[in-house]
Amino acid sequence: MADNDSSQERTEEATSRRLEQAREKGQVARSKELGTAAVLLAAAVGFSMTGPALAQSLSRIMTQVLTMERAQIFDTNSMYRVWGVVGSELTLPMLSFIGMLAVVAFLGNIVLGGLSFSTKAFMPKGSKMNPMNGFKRMFGTQALVELTKGIAKFSVIALSAYLLLSFYFNDLLMLSADHLPGNVYHALDLLVWMFILLCSSMLLIVAIDVPFQIWNHNKQLKMTKQEVKDEYKDTEGKPEVKGRIRQMQREMAQRKMMSEVPNADVIVVNPEHYAVAVKYDVTRSAAPFVIAKGVDEVAFKIREIAREHKVAIVSAPPLARAIYHTTKLDQQVPEGLFTAVAQVLAYVFQLRQYQKGRGRKPLPIPLNQPIPDELKH
Repeated sequence: MADNDSSQERTEEATSRRLEQAREKGQVARSKELGTAAVLLAAAVGFSMTGPALAQSLSRIMTQVLTMERAQIFDTNSMYRVWGVVGSELTLPMLSFIGMLAVVAFLGNIVLGGLSFSTKAFMPKGSKMNPMNGFKRMFGTQALVELTKGIAKFSVIALSAYLLLSFYFNDLLMLSADHLPGNVYHALDLLVWMFILLCSSMLLIVAIDVPFQIWNHNKQLKMTKQEVKDEYKDTEGKPEVKGRIRQMQREMAQRKMMSEVPNADVIVVNPEHYAVAVKYDVTRSAAPFVIAKGVDEVAFKIREIAREHKVAIVSAPPLARAIYHTTKLDQQVPEGLFTAVAQVLAYVFQLRQYQKGRGRKPLPIPLNQPIPDELKH
């Protein structure tokens, strides 16, 4: 019972397939604090950059509105001209500012987890309509984490605001003693820097929240050992299916190998248990190579095909065993067997010439062929 319980614990890291399935469902690591901090910092920096232009635009608008002549006041078309000035002065600065915030908001939310679009994420689910599930979300671990984050954010921002006010307290008091318009520019400068520093305090929360979200995401996707085994079976196939596939692959490879037997120069046999088909083609290889080999039933089939196509069969037991155990298909015979194979091929070539009436009958192949001890089997 204990073993069964331990096997159900989510102790295994998520597989690549599990991660891919989670991404398809829209389940990726996200940090809302990262997006919020990025937008606030971008707004603060953007305000410091576009603030002077906006201030000048507002100044020109106020000048246009507050310095109207008496005739313009009673002219209904003057209002349209004022709105035209407002649009021309504020449209470009505001659009650039809003556009920058939109880009930063988009990038800030995809930095962690990447770009992900899933229709499954916003499909209606019955479980979301269940009141009990709603209570679990409200009073569960995730809700406690969010509450802790909210208290932490409030505490950090409140402490940062207190420290900033304490640091700039004397400068704020001196604003009333300055003269226009210097005190206005000084106040705006203080406001911008306090805004930037206050938004920068969010980076502390981001530095804690991003690693937590990555850890929490990986924890939620962890798998039990049984889930890993089941996924492996689904991915790789059941053992009996894989065995059948391997058998079919072997049969296909064997059929391909048998189709090469008629092209062999000689079949070296043992004489019943081993059969090796050897070919020598100078356009393909500098040394003889093996195009088919087998033992027992496969060897019998090789000999049978060789007889049908009148391929020479030579009995050389030590050489047949040595080639079979040391050489793979389409591979050259080892250097240590060159002499022995050369003797066999020379015998076969001379035998062909004799059968055509063009030469003498070749001498039998030596019984003690030169085979190194390390290649004997």
